[in-house]
Amino acid sequence: MRILGIDPGSRVTGFGVIDSDGRQSRHVFSGCIRTSSKDFCARLGEIFNGIQQVLEEHAPQQVAVEQVFMAANASSALKLGHARGAAITAAVVAQLPVYEYTPRAVKLALVGTGAAQKEQVQHMIRLLLGQLQPMGLDESDALAVALCHAHTHLNSQKLRGLS
Repeated sequence: MRILGIDPGSRVTGFGVIDSDGRQSRHVFSGCIRTSSKDFCARLGEIFNGIQQVLEEHAPQQVAVEQVFMAANASSALKLGHARGAAITAAVVAQLPVYEYTPRAVKLALVGTGAAQKEQVQHMIRLLLGQLQPMGLDESDALAVALCHAHTHLNSQKLRGLS
């Protein structure tokens, strides 16, 4: 199964594509969409177009997105929600199923604790995918969302005999 993981942000949206059978996973491609416009609506368009391009080039079968956490700043949380919406819309337009995971669930699936630091998650990503080159936290967070989906959703399907 090819999975696209997305860590949305209004300035930087991380993405990561993996191939996984739920037990073994392989890194395919990852990176970040760095928006350049000062206009917020234009940045949403950049996120939408960037995710569409990743979908076209790497043809994932499923998309996993990190859910919004409640930030102390309501304006920041709303902007994050809009960025998620732009990314999810690109997946829906491509007629792909979208799955959502809380940051806590992602950390728990990869590190074993929902209170893990971003650097701990990044370390596990590098170990699990054999990534030797440096990567940013947004990129590793997106790969973490993809791996969380692979470990939870795909394995639960196998347990139910659906796969």
